[in-house]
Order: sequence, then C-alpha cells, then structure tokens
Amino acid sequence: MNNYTCAQCGTVGLAEGFIEDAGEHSRGYARWIEGAMERGIFGGAKRIGRTRRQIVAYRCPECGRLELFARDEG
Repeated sequence: MNNYTCAQCGTVGLAEGFIEDAGEHSRGYARWIEGAMERGIFGGAKRIGRTRRQIVAYRCPECGRLELFARDEG
C-alpha cells in the first residue's frame, strides 16, 4: 500500500493498476504521447519522434475515483 490520498474523498492508500488497451494491434496497455494529435496519411496518429510515457492508474478503494499519471518508460 502507498500513502497517496484520494482527491475526491480523502482516503489514504490507493490501489495501483493500469489502463488496458484491447484495441486492434494494441500492446495491451495505454500510453500518453506528448503534443496535440496529428493524423498521418493513412488516418492513424503520428507518433514518431514524440515522447511516450506509460499510464499508471491509482484507484480509491472507497469511492472508486481513478487518478492517472504518466511515468517515464524505462
């Protein structure tokens, strides 16, 4: 357990998790990519050369609020 406090209800000790991405061709987890989204020639998001970070989610065991953070990928 950790000492993170829920911004909604004040409960201390949030549960760590992650946001799953089960879409087509996904890697199984979501990432945050820096900058406004731009579409490439085939309609997908341009990602090359952009900073990427893994999204980590903390859930409050009392009210269910999610807090999301973008960590550096190792």
